[in-house]
Amino acid sequence: MTENHGDGYYRDLLDAIPLMIFVVDADVRIQDLNKAAAAVFGLDKGTILKRRGGEVLHCLHSRDVPEGCGRAPFCRDCVIRNSVTSTLKGQAITRRRTKVELFLGGRKTALELLITASPMPGNPEPLVLLIIEDINEISKLRDILPICSKCKKIRGDQDYWKSLESYFNEYIGVDFSHGICPACMKKLYPDLVEEKPDQLP
Repeated sequence: MTENHGDGYYRDLLDAIPLMIFVVDADVRIQDLNKAAAAVFGLDKGTILKRRGGEVLHCLHSRDVPEGCGRAPFCRDCVIRNSVTSTLKGQAITRRRTKVELFLGGRKTALELLITASPMPGNPEPLVLLIIEDINEISKLRDILPICSKCKKIRGDQDYWKSLESYFNEYIGVDFSHGICPACMKKLYPDLVEEKPDQLP
């Protein structure tokens, strides 16, 4: 990939984005990536350029056949590959969720990802900007959460109970502010409540 439209600006912009970003061609061969992608997957840019995404990210199915990523029967349904193909066929932006199985850190790891693909402008060959977001933690919140009916703590991993505030802060970075609703104010501090029947539940 030639960065002929302001190399420094292009590089600074790509690296300033905290999401994992790859620039890929029609065969999902990596032409470039940002710092976030390199850090998360432990990649050395010099050794992964021109290699297919599934091989670089250690997709389990990239080993299904000797030809590698994109050639196995499973690859026909690969959301990453199909998002790149759709984008190159004229779809402006695609956003799709997918579950993948990667071999990371010496063990099989299942991840739920949000894949965004968009055309990469200003290049002589058709390229796609591929953004990968790990949404495992957000997806966990869509499951049924075991919560104590008395104290409202949530049971997390390994049967460890956390306050509702701690749980949401850890998984999606949400902080809570605190107040008292009118019903609880009336119950807990009746002397401070001015009796206004039209405002009380």
